[in-house]
Amino acid sequence: MRSNRLAFSLNTLALALITAVLGGAFVEQIVFGELPCPLCLLQRAGLIAVGLGFLLNLRFGIQPLHYGVALFGALVGAATSVRQILLHIAPGDPGFSKAVFGFHLYTWSFVTFVCIMLGIALLLCLCKPGQTERPFNSRLAGLSSLAFLLIVAANLISTLLECGFTQCGDDPTSYLWLDHLKSLLGSSRP
Repeated sequence: MRSNRLAFSLNTLALALITAVLGGAFVEQIVFGELPCPLCLLQRAGLIAVGLGFLLNLRFGIQPLHYGVALFGALVGAATSVRQILLHIAPGDPGFSKAVFGFHLYTWSFVTFVCIMLGIALLLCLCKPGQTERPFNSRLAGLSSLAFLLIVAANLISTLLECGFTQCGDDPTSYLWLDHLKSLLGSSRP
């Protein structure tokens, strides 16, 4: 029972941290007007997949398969982060977006995904072979789950507003659907 509670507490903490990172990226987008590029959106998708793995553990019990979902998301996110780092590695390249503590967000994203993979490895060490841990209900787990689902919904809506159903621009400067709506409203006025 003690390892069960520890594992669920760690999964709850991990989901809360993933939600905080997604929330921070969303604040950067909304407050500072830094629209995410396609690679940034793929990194967010990787974080969402990681969070989904932890959410599945909290909802349906801890299973290695759920950690596999989270690990797959971390691998996709790390690969995408490395791709973006390599795009801006040339001397004199200013990079994409502002730097935070000397590193761009895609570099921090790579560091985050590596830490997630290490954390998943540690959590897998807590799993007992052939035994599925039953869900452990707590208010914090419920709040973390709800916050995660809300930030995922907000990210999906903002991505639709930015890109519509087409591929996003390489260096987005505005929300495609909002611009389209403004042009429709502007042309309908006499």
